[in-house]
Amino acid sequence: MSMGEDAYGCATPKGIMRLLEAYDIELSGKHAVVVGRSPILGKPMAMMLLGANATVTICHSRTQNLSEHIKQADIVVGAVGKPEFIKAEWIKDGAVVVDAGYHPGGIGDIELAPLIDRVAAYTPVPGGVGPMTINTLIYQSVDSGEKKILE
Repeated sequence: MSMGEDAYGCATPKGIMRLLEAYDIELSGKHAVVVGRSPILGKPMAMMLLGANATVTICHSRTQNLSEHIKQADIVVGAVGKPEFIKAEWIKDGAVVVDAGYHPGGIGDIELAPLIDRVAAYTPVPGGVGPMTINTLIYQSVDSGEKKILE
């Protein structure tokens, strides 16, 4: 790749960022906790949130006092790959909850049912982050093709 060429973000975290933008979720100055450190989801998600001026904490399944970190979060991104690993009681009222997990039975990484009436916004599982991943991949493919045609 030569200097100055556009690069595309990983489809899932970029899809989450597009979703947050579409719903006018303020990120600047907010504390985001990303639970997961994979190279294609957790790490790029954290960097994209940081790029949007959020203060970001990256946690994972072995983080000590994980519940205490999550309780501080204005935005929680579940990307740990374990069904309902993140408990509803750890999430403060009014937080924004993004569940990027999917497991058999249609459950995600976050215990979602008890949160629905007390958070500012949440992504359902299924039907939240997954469709945005696909949408973003298609969007980036079309955008790339159109740019190539214009060269």
